[in-house]
Amino acid sequence: MVCILCFLNMTIIFPCCTNITHLRLLCPVGNKSTFYEVSRSTCITRSCYKSCVLTSIKRCQANMHELQRAIILTLYVLYLNRVSGCELFSRFDMPSLFKHGDIMIGGIFPVFNKEISRTSTFESKPLGVKCEGFDLRAFRWTQMMIFAIEEINKDPALLSNISLGYRILNSCASPTNTIRAALTLASGPEKMELNSPCPPAISALIAESGSSQSIAVAGTLGPFGVPIVSYFSTCICLSDRSKYPTFFRTIPSDYFQTKALAALVKRFGWEWIGVIQSDNDYGRSGILAFTEEVQKLGVCIAFVGTILRTYTMDKILHVVEMIKQSTVKVVIAFVPEGDFYPLMKEVVKQNITGIQWIASEAWITATRPSTPEIYQAFGGTLGFVVQKMAIPNLKPFLTAISPYTDPSAAFVRDFWEIMVSCQPVLPGEHTGTEASNKICKGNETIMNSQDVFFNVTQLRVSYNVYKAVYAIAHALHQLVFCQPVGEKTMRPCLNISEIQPKEVTDHLQKVHFRNQFGDNVFFDVNGDFPASYDIINWQLKDGQVQHVTLGNFASVANGDYKISIQEEEIVWRTGKTVFAKTFFSCTQLTHFEAWDLLFEKIRSIKYGCTIVTLFFFSQVPKSVCSNVCPVGTRKAQMKGKPTCCFDCIQCADGTIANSTGAADCTPCPQEYWSNEKKDKCIPKTIEFLTYHEPMGIAITVVSLFGASLSLTIMMVFIRYRETPVIKASNSELSCFLLFSLFLCFLCPLTFIGRPTVWTCMLRHTAFSVTFALCISCVLGKTIVVVTAFKATFPGNKFAGKFGPAQQRTIVCSCTLIQMIICVLWLKLSPPFPDMVFRYSNKKIILECNTGSEAAFYAVLGYIGILAILCLVLAFLARKLPDNFNEAKFITFSMLIFCAVWITFIPAYVSSPGKFTVAVEIFAILSSAFGLLISIFAPKCYIILIKPEKNTKKHVMGKTLNSKI
Repeated sequence: MVCILCFLNMTIIFPCCTNITHLRLLCPVGNKSTFYEVSRSTCITRSCYKSCVLTSIKRCQANMHELQRAIILTLYVLYLNRVSGCELFSRFDMPSLFKHGDIMIGGIFPVFNKEISRTSTFESKPLGVKCEGFDLRAFRWTQMMIFAIEEINKDPALLSNISLGYRILNSCASPTNTIRAALTLASGPEKMELNSPCPPAISALIAESGSSQSIAVAGTLGPFGVPIVSYFSTCICLSDRSKYPTFFRTIPSDYFQTKALAALVKRFGWEWIGVIQSDNDYGRSGILAFTEEVQKLGVCIAFVGTILRTYTMDKILHVVEMIKQSTVKVVIAFVPEGDFYPLMKEVVKQNITGIQWIASEAWITATRPSTPEIYQAFGGTLGFVVQKMAIPNLKPFLTAISPYTDPSAAFVRDFWEIMVSCQPVLPGEHTGTEASNKICKGNETIMNSQDVFFNVTQLRVSYNVYKAVYAIAHALHQLVFCQPVGEKTMRPCLNISEIQPKEVTDHLQKVHFRNQFGDNVFFDVNGDFPASYDIINWQLKDGQVQHVTLGNFASVANGDYKISIQEEEIVWRTGKTVFAKTFFSCTQLTHFEAWDLLFEKIRSIKYGCTIVTLFFFSQVPKSVCSNVCPVGTRKAQMKGKPTCCFDCIQCADGTIANSTGAADCTPCPQEYWSNEKKDKCIPKTIEFLTYHEPMGIAITVVSLFGASLSLTIMMVFIRYRETPVIKASNSELSCFLLFSLFLCFLCPLTFIGRPTVWTCMLRHTAFSVTFALCISCVLGKTIVVVTAFKATFPGNKFAGKFGPAQQRTIVCSCTLIQMIICVLWLKLSPPFPDMVFRYSNKKIILECNTGSEAAFYAVLGYIGILAILCLVLAFLARKLPDNFNEAKFITFSMLIFCAVWITFIPAYVSSPGKFTVAVEIFAILSSAFGLLISIFAPKCYIILIKPEKNTKKHVMGKTLNSKI
């Protein structure tokens, strides 16, 4: 209920109830009116609500008439009389650890890790929050904060003559309850007397372990400028300064942890992995960043399981079933320990072994799961964690905790019940008969306890709390004294009652100091801490799970990182392989005495005069969807499966894959071909007609035989040049013809062997010139025969003019024309050696390219013209005397010649490889033998076998008989 008073030109609206919570002033300024509104929510960070109201009244008075100021002042006095102290609407029933100080620091920790859910009926006021699952690890964090504050209060160099106080609340690891705790801390004490001074509000807050809880706190208190320093929240989203401008943390962001996990996956070649995430900001943002990193490396994620500590057993069993049905051998769990522990127990219960677990920093060093029972399924776990530190004097502080020392201290009784297994009873308290726990006698002590709670040599998250407290203290020191810690002159430049949270935030951003352990403490522009992780491996030693440090990961300049791992020291889930080697042996070693040293790298023992060294080699787990394709094969993506799942297909002919896991096969160079395994390119077989193969040998023999036969016949003709048969056949032209046939028989030898530039030019030109000479000689003989026949007719003068000179002219001129064609051919486009690949994939055919097809067929055509002319003339002279008619022999030889070369053209074009050369050689030899045998065989027959017919009478016999 509110009262509205209207007086003059001013309207005041203020509550008429005793719990003043809202005041609104309407102040006229000229023709405009300005509202000044005051509420407890806007004064949440001020020392008292009254001062807020007074400030607003003064702002309004500055613009009002003197009379109006008097009225306002009168109403303000009435308002103050209505206020009954600094009182809240309501208060949360939240136990706390509290100590008064000049400057207060708040703390929120998940001392209990699970909130008991209750259903509200909305018919009555909801009951207070109840939590369960006392977390010794989180309780030690609270004690670390208290220890650090007391240490600072004793330090004369840090906040001299100023005491730090604290108020620590429990969040139950719930974002909702974390907001309750944050509002409780920001609202100041729950009750105050009317005349008591307003206590200082918190200047900074240390919270929280979970990222979701930190997001809730930063979103609630951030707009009021309250600095929040987290010790265990790693979500990448918290680096967003536009959303969380006052958030800082003493633990690296998950941006670096995801890079570290991806580097680990890459290091050991895992390509097929499973992922477990928590159903909150920490898990979702972490896995999202991790997925982006590993996808760059070609790693596939088989499944993503989601869990939370409040999930039902059915959801947990569903995730367990995903793990059992998958083929992955490596699973990354990006979850807090409280969310992951129920799943761990179920995995052990169902005896799911053979999985290599990779942990985030949230659970890798947690105490609760580090037991031999959990080790059965999670042994060999690898993970990253922030650096450890041993805090001196902390253990005596922890062992001094007792419910009898400070009975009102929250959480201590729960701690005591766990440590000494009994319920403490303080003086004046009565125990009910239904008490379920054993009652303490009062003489119990934890001074000599060996519980891991008191192990202060490997503090990690606790050390983050320690650094957070000191970072806030250094920021306050620079704010109050206007100088860094360590300066001699320490005079306050600011009244501690005037400290504003926004100023603390500004100085916290600038903090940079080296603590007593040599570590630099500072924050980057996003409030993040520099990244540095230890690599932890779960190993079982003496029946206890040990968190063994085997390497480190650190971010360096330019966004790069450096990772180092002692791989030979890692104990994998698959165990280790033992290898024994004897260096010196005098007698046979019958047994080893060092088998109990299973988890040591190298141990040498001496037994007699034999020295044995045991080597333990780690077997890195293999996790792939498909095995790496061997050499000679390529990947073929499976339809509907991730890229890591593929079949291996053998490379096609002419392509190879000389490395395992090839995505594609590489074509071989043109001169090479793939071997049978398709893993190497081997030179193609070079094919050309050689002297060593049967065909080459046969051609060589036939060619030499033809050449020898030509020379033999020439010698016969020279020997019997005075006989009638030789004279009748024109011995000079016959010798020219035999010489040209000799050259024709030698031409095929230039077609055998590896083609070169000179042999290519020689084989075609020699063939064309020698055959032109040969046919020219045949043409001359044909003309002689025809003219000789015509000379028998009276009055024929042409025969007398065609003597030896004219015959030589015919032969030379016809040959010269062919030579001119060949010179032009060699000048313009000469033949050259060429590699032909079209006939076979596995062979290279070496042949002589004609260079110019037109020139090649021109020389063939010219030879054909000469041959046809000879055939026509010889055909006209076919009816000469029968006893020795050379014209019909020339006719027959020309028919053979033309038939051979007409069939040569299609055979030459269609024959592949070296058979093209063989066809051309066959045509040369066939036509040469045709001419040699057809023309000279009858003469040699008469000269050598039937010499009685080698007479002029016999040669001229038929002609004479015809005349008679």
